[in-house]
Amino acid sequence: MGASDKALGGTMLLTAAVVFIYYTIWAILLPFFDPSSQLHDFFPPREWAVRIPAFILVIGLSVIGAFVGSTVVKEKRKKAQKERLRTA
Repeated sequence: MGASDKALGGTMLLTAAVVFIYYTIWAILLPFFDPSSQLHDFFPPREWAVRIPAFILVIGLSVIGAFVGSTVVKEKRKKAQKERLRTA
């Protein structure tokens, strides 16, 4: 494993940790702070704490479904083509 792979992995891990901590503070801890607190200035409105993950989930499931669908269609075409060649 090269140094660039380790650097990329470390960067990805750090990014995931920062996003996790930010989201945890935003969605779970922020409601316990006074609305006039300066901490609220660092975060978008709370309804986006639900909308963004829901949007990402819908997009992710759509991409997975499109991939599986295209794979099934390609396999059916391959199978049909082999069957045509066999009968010809």
